[in-house]
Amino acid sequence: MTTHVWGYLSEYEKEKDDILDAVQTVFSSGKLVLGESVSGFEAEFAAYHGLPHATGVDNGTNALKLAIEALGIGPGDEVVTVSNTAAPTVLAITGAGAVPVFVDVRESDFLMDTDQVAAAITPRTKAILPVHLYGQCVDMAPLRALADQHGLKVVEDCAQAHGARHHGQVAGTMSDAAAFSFYPTKVLGAYGDGGAVITADERTDHALKQLRYYGMEKVYYVVRTPGHNSRLDEVQAEILRRKLGRLDDYIAGRNAVARRYEERLGDVSGLRLPATNPGNTHVYYVYVVRHPQRDAIIEALKERDISLNISYPWPVHTMSGFAHLGWGEGSLPVTERLAGEIFSLPMYPSLAETEQDHVIDALRDVVASL
Repeated sequence: MTTHVWGYLSEYEKEKDDILDAVQTVFSSGKLVLGESVSGFEAEFAAYHGLPHATGVDNGTNALKLAIEALGIGPGDEVVTVSNTAAPTVLAITGAGAVPVFVDVRESDFLMDTDQVAAAITPRTKAILPVHLYGQCVDMAPLRALADQHGLKVVEDCAQAHGARHHGQVAGTMSDAAAFSFYPTKVLGAYGDGGAVITADERTDHALKQLRYYGMEKVYYVVRTPGHNSRLDEVQAEILRRKLGRLDDYIAGRNAVARRYEERLGDVSGLRLPATNPGNTHVYYVYVVRHPQRDAIIEALKERDISLNISYPWPVHTMSGFAHLGWGEGSLPVTERLAGEIFSLPMYPSLAETEQDHVIDALRDVVASL
């Protein structure tokens, strides 16, 4: 059983006519690069968040990287973030030439421990980068206060939090710039790669639109500042325009699945279910649970043809590709402990109750047998 394939195929069957019409709309327009679909999606995505600016780019990693660069953060600058995240968060920081500085996460919600951030700030710190992981927001008030106190930028990683809210504010609207991924499995997913950056600042938006287009401005071949080839594809933009109108429905569907997990798994001994923090609206990009015998559970479920994901089994700071940063095992104890206990249950809006029950019943049986 492959959860992501299930979700993609069931969604496609339901929305096939609209998706294919989106493709036809672009192909028949005669404009395949930075046309009306991209500009239209940018305007609509910005409006969804109540902000004036959005810039579509080719993927979520580059959305984060370009956001960092557009805010003037580069070689030698430090960015405070977490290791309990997907590697692209950190790759975006290092790709911009900056240095990631990690703080641990909280046991209760797996999100950035904001109480540790002040101690991580040095004269080289230029930004704080919270990750709204698994579908709910980090507590932003203390981060904003620290940023204002020290003259720092705040960049939100919203790759897993489309439409999530924090005390009424939409994820991505509580910072200097916020990056999104539209990878197919996301809450708002394309049918390929895609990303975007939103901001309230006109100069930041101007820099982003230059950076995604080689550093050029209006006139092709005239480079104003070194940039990248990071444009959002017209086809993906048109598909995203159609799906954006259904985003709140996707979120409602995910919440319905989450409620059913809570109802049927809340009494399972030793199994910790996700907690939604006060003031947060969770969008459940993934439904992450925790058990001290995670590995035994995963293996037993495989014998029943159920393969579940782990988000994430290897903290970024322990990966060999980041060894040069100097963060060895033991430096982030909560993050490292969680990596051995967390796993994700199937989560997508169209998950049928029969499919969900199959996983729930098997999980209950396996845990009871431990």
